[in-house]
Amino acid sequence: MPFRITRAQHFLFSILTLFISLSLFSCAGSKADFGERGYTEQGKASYYSRKLQGRKMANGEPYRRHKLTAAHKTLPMGTKVKITNTATNKSVKVKITDRGPFVRGRIVDLSESAAKRVGLIQAGVAPVTMKVIRPAARN
Repeated sequence: MPFRITRAQHFLFSILTLFISLSLFSCAGSKADFGERGYTEQGKASYYSRKLQGRKMANGEPYRRHKLTAAHKTLPMGTKVKITNTATNKSVKVKITDRGPFVRGRIVDLSESAAKRVGLIQAGVAPVTMKVIRPAARN
């Protein structure tokens, strides 16, 4: 004798499935908004030439190659980000102080000191993940 499902059982099963689906969906993490804590980007990183030492950055301060700073095209100045070289799995926390890079596929330019910490000096360009760890202070 085959097993038969009544309309009432089918309806209850459908309601239960919907309830479980909605419960799981509400637990899923949402993507962070641009510039907010948790916002991430993936792309390539490069680093500043030594020749730029002392030149004015977009934030008005002189570039110092020994500071842990970076350039990003659009993140607000003062945003703190964690850069992870996906080839070496090394990370560094830097502050956005300048604009750039303006080369397709590159998402961040690091200071020389930051580039050393993630193993970028020899390669020159490397794949990275950038994650906002502290948004810029609001004025």
